[in-house]
Amino acid sequence: MQDLAPHGIRVNAVSPALIGPGYMWTRQNELHAQSGSPYFPEDPEKVAAAKIGGVPMKRLGTINEVINSVAYLLSDDSSYTTGTNLVVDGGLSSGLKA
Repeated sequence: MQDLAPHGIRVNAVSPALIGPGYMWTRQNELHAQSGSPYFPEDPEKVAAAKIGGVPMKRLGTINEVINSVAYLLSDDSSYTTGTNLVVDGGLSSGLKA
């Protein structure tokens, strides 16, 4: 990154979590329910509800919210932003109490 910045090349990342609804969200919950793990209920709908319950915003993120985050990083509005990982997870990874 430090080698690229003088050339106007910015290096950033986007880390989305709990985005849905959609095939991947549904399939992940089905697989977690079938895993036999003590951390997940056996009902995929209960798995989904527990995950959403752990998000401070109490909802899934949308694909458009991820797209908007990427668009921001690609825009001139973020021209002084580099070396950043933009987490799009409704506060899940922030350590906020749900």
